[in-house]
Amino acid sequence: MTFVQIIDCRTSRYEDMNRLMDDWVAATEGKRTATHAIVGKDRAQDGHYVEIVEFPSHEAAMRNSKLPETDRIFAEMAALCDGVPAFTDLDVVRDEQLNKTTTRRFFEEVARDGDLGLMDELFSAGYRDHDIGKEEPTVVGLDAMRSDVESWRGAFDFDFTLHSQLAEGDEVATRWTWRGTHQGDFMGHQPTGQDVTMEGTTTFRFQDGKIAEGWWIYDMLGLKRQLESGPV
Repeated sequence: MTFVQIIDCRTSRYEDMNRLMDDWVAATEGKRTATHAIVGKDRAQDGHYVEIVEFPSHEAAMRNSKLPETDRIFAEMAALCDGVPAFTDLDVVRDEQLNKTTTRRFFEEVARDGDLGLMDELFSAGYRDHDIGKEEPTVVGLDAMRSDVESWRGAFDFDFTLHSQLAEGDEVATRWTWRGTHQGDFMGHQPTGQDVTMEGTTTFRFQDGKIAEGWWIYDMLGLKRQLESGPV
């Protein structure tokens, strides 16, 4: 279970504390178990800071706290605080990155299940699509994206397996495997009934909760070779 530690402190020497954090990151390279750290500054109270540190588990956090570098840096950080820092230890019981959820809905409900009406909810009207498999690699507008989905669904009965998703800032990258049965015309290839597979990665950029831009990288050459070779 993911574990999060919240450190609440007050200091008038944040720049010095920030340098100590940089020192800790450098000193614990290859040894620390913390995976993510966020520091927030209170907009309402000057000098009030909250740090949120994420670990894979409570046990991993305990190993991290026993590092000599952690002990040393923490003692120096505590000396910079106006009072004793407050700690809150939390077991994460729900962790949902909403842009990931929206991305999964596109692959599962729109692309796989064919609910094209949902696209207006998930995508911005000025969506920009970058696709290495097209002669015109960049197109603008949701109608073009909707046409692409219809074209692929007309040519194949397919499904996606989503292997992993990485979210950073306003972007979500998804690594997937696509499996389909060739049932309609596709780029000059008449339907063969052949089962084909293709791997790829899609990165979506979000704006105001909707998908505003997308980059598609996939093995189109490998797909064409499968279609040209015919059923094995």
